Amino acid sequence: MNNKSPYAKAEYFYNRELSWISFNYRVLREAQDKNIPLLDRLKFLSITASNLDEFYMIRVASLKDMVQVNYTKKDIAGMTPAQQLTAISESTHQLIRDQYDTYNKSLVPALAKNGIHLLSHHEDLTPAQEKFVDNYFQAEVYPVLTPMAVDSSRPFPLIRNKSLNIGAILKMKTTPKTDDSNGHFRELYISHGGKKNRENSDTDFATVQVPSGLPQAVEIPSATEGEKTFILLEQIIERNIHRLFMNYEVICAFPFRVMRNADLSIEEDEAADLLMEIEKQIKKRQWGEAIRLQVEEGTNKQLLKILKKELNIREEDIFKINGPLDLTFLMKLSGLEGYDHLRGKKYTPQPPKWLKEEGSLFDQIREHDILLHHPYETFDPVVNFVRQAAKDPDVLAIKQTLYRVSSHSPIIASLAAAAENGKQVTVLVELKARFDEENNIIWARKLEQAGCHVIYGLVGLKTHSKITLVVRREEDGIRRYVHLGTGNYNDSTAKLYTDMGLLTCQKAIGEDATAVFNMLSGYSEPAVWNKLAIAPIWLRDRFTELIHRERDFARAGKTAFIKAKMNSLCDRSIIAALYEAAAAGVKIELVVRGICCLKTGIPGISENIQVRSIVGDFLEHSRIFYFHNNGFEEVYMGSADWMPRNLDKRVEILFPVENDALKADVIHILEIQLADNVKAHILQPDGTYKKPSRSGKRKLNCQEYFCKLAIENTVKKTEDDEEPGSRTFEPLMREEE
Repeated sequence: MNNKSPYAKAEYFYNRELSWISFNYRVLREAQDKNIPLLDRLKFLSITASNLDEFYMIRVASLKDMVQVNYTKKDIAGMTPAQQLTAISESTHQLIRDQYDTYNKSLVPALAKNGIHLLSHHEDLTPAQEKFVDNYFQAEVYPVLTPMAVDSSRPFPLIRNKSLNIGAILKMKTTPKTDDSNGHFRELYISHGGKKNRENSDTDFATVQVPSGLPQAVEIPSATEGEKTFILLEQIIERNIHRLFMNYEVICAFPFRVMRNADLSIEEDEAADLLMEIEKQIKKRQWGEAIRLQVEEGTNKQLLKILKKELNIREEDIFKINGPLDLTFLMKLSGLEGYDHLRGKKYTPQPPKWLKEEGSLFDQIREHDILLHHPYETFDPVVNFVRQAAKDPDVLAIKQTLYRVSSHSPIIASLAAAAENGKQVTVLVELKARFDEENNIIWARKLEQAGCHVIYGLVGLKTHSKITLVVRREEDGIRRYVHLGTGNYNDSTAKLYTDMGLLTCQKAIGEDATAVFNMLSGYSEPAVWNKLAIAPIWLRDRFTELIHRERDFARAGKTAFIKAKMNSLCDRSIIAALYEAAAAGVKIELVVRGICCLKTGIPGISENIQVRSIVGDFLEHSRIFYFHNNGFEEVYMGSADWMPRNLDKRVEILFPVENDALKADVIHILEIQLADNVKAHILQPDGTYKKPSRSGKRKLNCQEYFCKLAIENTVKKTEDDEEPGSRTFEPLMREEE
């Protein structure tokens, strides 16, 4: 569908960046919700801060680059890059004010009521605490610090991206004398510019980086027994900063934090070695253009003027903060030992419903496809799939794509072991996975050393698909086993992200999986695919075809609906196709966690569309697509969102769920999320999000529901020794209705 379509008008779309800020507000609401355990609320506030950091380093940085080269093309909402930056600045300044109102007025007092004290300033210390802090500084902090003076012989130092620093204005206490042991050095120091040779200025600037290797929240003795008191590391350094400049009077000292452009620019066509080129670009992140400066509210004007000039930062990109500059320290604090009553009960992933706990995984896959629902069901079967393949003498080859993996990945270990066992192992490691580049480079080298064939994907594309292929020799010939998923092969995030997976040995999917890896490792592209739809080749057309089919059924007076779940929705042509379908009478229900550029409630256009976002303890990450198809229901899952980058610039895979029982489970999972009235936020026609009304309804938190369901399935299988998959959902449904 082209941009001249009557359904593609700019007024029918929200700006992507402002929609993202709206999403971060939904996360902030979790931090503000007093029904959520207190330490979990700290976690959500920390997430809003880390989210905003990444947003500035990538999205805002990209817009600034566009403005600098006079790029004026408008986005789908009709905004130029300059207009977007203005709107973003206004919205993020307000977001930060709301973050710190939440911190100062809600969370800090609530922590104090529960015996956990966060001191805002070192002036609040008692004499006993002052002594402890000063001793801690001398013993633990002072040896690590490197104060950096700025003068004519020492230029303004590199302020590293995201680092926390303390800037100080200094004044020499007395005129240096030449008759003491250091006199000669001091004379040389001044004569060579030690005071910047400024006739009209008697002050100097210096900065010191707050070490990231030390705890940011330092526990100190409490005034009341049984309570805990913390002070931030920057406050300890600020209190003792005079010890770093013994011959100077410290006029003032204030913390500051710089955010830099971290969007890598890689010329893949010209890079002789992609791995080395990315390593080089990663180092440049620390030198990227400064795009945001955070300073403490009340920072000395002279100090701020120096920072603004040296960092070449605009006034609208300076954020004056009433509290700690880096709220991400709250993530560690949320794990404080001894306060389990202030946290939600930790959930343990359960054995998968469709899998027996004993027996060969390959035998069970041959019996029937296996559906996995993480983190409610454990990620272990995926790890074991690769582990068993590595050890199985009948396995000939293992092929896998890796986008983001954990720091101690058992899957990497199994792949390396497989290669050492003489199997052919091919691994596509996506070096361009943002902020995981360094980690992936390390894994790529280790896999190569183990004898794996490591490839880095296709030029100009990120390989974002989640697929593993195991080729096994069996009595009746070669059989291919495949795992397809919506999430990364990361055993750590699999405990936090909701994702779906499918283990199968269907011949048609096995053939497609082989074709995928042939395409990635060489230049072979099949003319026809059996079951899988691949981006950037066919996936956009496939989604458009499925949406248009529902539109045509509706126009023919037949029942038609689309129910789908994804992380983000911002593709113009897909949204326009949804508008056209909705205008024809198709009922469309969407779960979109983050960015959503689609507008609901446009008369005659999107009145049949409802969008909800679910923000809870687990990050909603799965992609599910359900089309009514005139009663012949089709269900798909995959790695792609409805975004231009996923459909046009990445290698993505969409796969069908065809087994009737598994299909019913996936539909049920989607229906429960569409019925959530606790963690869901409904997109309103004015662009705001509101919680759904629970009037006359029982509470339904979909994440709690799936946790209970997985536990029930485990208990029932243990008690009755049921066959996998025979457990019904009905009891829990009745409970929550």
